[in-house]
Amino acid sequence: MKKAFSSIFLFVVAAFLYAPIVLVIVYSFSGNSNFTFTDGINFDAYLSIFTSDKTPKLLEALRNTMLIAVISSVISTILGTVSAIGIYYLNKRSRRVVESINQLPMINSEMVMAVSLMIFFVTFTFPEGYLRLIIAHVSFCTPYVVLSVMPKLEQMDPNIYEAALDLGAGPVRAMTTVVVPILTPGIISGFVMAFTISMDDFIITEINKGATTGIETLSTYIYHDARVQGLEPFWFAVFSIIFVVVLAILLFVNLHKVRKEQEEVKV
Repeated sequence: MKKAFSSIFLFVVAAFLYAPIVLVIVYSFSGNSNFTFTDGINFDAYLSIFTSDKTPKLLEALRNTMLIAVISSVISTILGTVSAIGIYYLNKRSRRVVESINQLPMINSEMVMAVSLMIFFVTFTFPEGYLRLIIAHVSFCTPYVVLSVMPKLEQMDPNIYEAALDLGAGPVRAMTTVVVPILTPGIISGFVMAFTISMDDFIITEINKGATTGIETLSTYIYHDARVQGLEPFWFAVFSIIFVVVLAILLFVNLHKVRKEQEEVKV
């Protein structure tokens, strides 16, 4: 009875989480915004991505989204990995304090962080545009990278770095050839998470992109367009493509991690 109740509960939770996404994908093949299949199943919504009069703005928003996400994710991954290693080698008291500070951007309200960043940029006269957005995205992506790398550091033999030094490797070589390869799965997971969060962000981007820059990401462009004319059919196709791409990346990363762990067990 207990097992059956757990299965039902899991099914209900999964339905609430994924049913809206499934509906978006299903109605992306309807070719209209009325949530009906009056014209049968078709690919008009997907074709309109490339033929609509909004295609140039959509592609520009996609380019901006990818550019900001890639740059901020790379920087966040480097900063987060180095920070995680530094935190790991702190004494227990300092480590608890720094780990608590690292969690503040994640548990803090995104609106509060967006306004705080805006005040920071205005106070120190950062130029509007990509620089502000990249700094803002790095600030909220880096803590997630730290959390992704820390478990791998916990699993690592704490003496392996010192052993590499004893065998003649310098500090930099020991870090890059011994420690970093061990942390690679966590680093990749952190990069993927940072990329996904950066690509998905709306509030911080909307408040800090600047009113006169004309920069639009997918999230801000969708908001401005839908607010004026509602969701057009091609938006369902865009949402579906984004979901499938992100899902494919996550599956690839997780399957690669599982395969690597199985190979390590066999060895």
